[in-house]
Amino acid sequence: MDTVDKVVIIPTYNEKENVARIIKAVMDLEGDFHVLIVDDGSPDGTAAIVKTLQEQYEGRLFLEERRGKLGLGTAYIHGFKWGLARGYAFIFEMDADFSHNPNDLIRLHQACVAGADLAIGSRYVKGGGIVNWPADRVFISKGGSLYTRIITWMPVKDPTAGFMCYTAKVLRAINFDNISFVGYAFQIEMKYATWKLGFKIKEVPIIFQDRTEGQSKMSKGILKEGILGVLNLRWQSLFKNYRNRVSNN
Repeated sequence: MDTVDKVVIIPTYNEKENVARIIKAVMDLEGDFHVLIVDDGSPDGTAAIVKTLQEQYEGRLFLEERRGKLGLGTAYIHGFKWGLARGYAFIFEMDADFSHNPNDLIRLHQACVAGADLAIGSRYVKGGGIVNWPADRVFISKGGSLYTRIITWMPVKDPTAGFMCYTAKVLRAINFDNISFVGYAFQIEMKYATWKLGFKIKEVPIIFQDRTEGQSKMSKGILKEGILGVLNLRWQSLFKNYRNRVSNN
């Protein structure tokens, strides 16, 4: 029997079309997954929907409300700290819009149980792929991944992925105060920090499907942060002791 050791962090902003369905999909999985919604003051009532479900999923569904749209990275860091404080052994990242298949949470967990410190749901390893994305988005994503690998030398084929399972020891080892980015580059930097600190990373193939409900959060500013952020990470690694900066030890 599984112990209560898994929490899935789902940041939300205006996800009223998806939030109840994604919560149910995770709760219906075997393995007693818990869910933490981190809502950034959604004006569409996303948080209110979560509150109506908390009695149904008592002790398994949690809500943290923040004032205003503070960024994906800070939402995840808020969730990481929340999960670590409550003793979860496996802490997941997942989008609310079903672009990540909730069933794949089980395979990410299994990869960590088998020895990975961080399991990444990867679109760009054998068996992975993308469905329903326009050609320009695919080009930007694949180009961004290749660019990141060339600049950083990080051996991760999908460095911008946002579907992950972290073991608690990885998150305890990272000094969140020195993670520089809050948007697109946040996902890259967390993987980079994990790699630089010497942890074992495993990529698990997933099929990524574009959202069918709600609005995409992608913007030119997010892309710019990704491009410049990767250069900054490499600069810090070359001329400063990046490993010491992000380490909690």
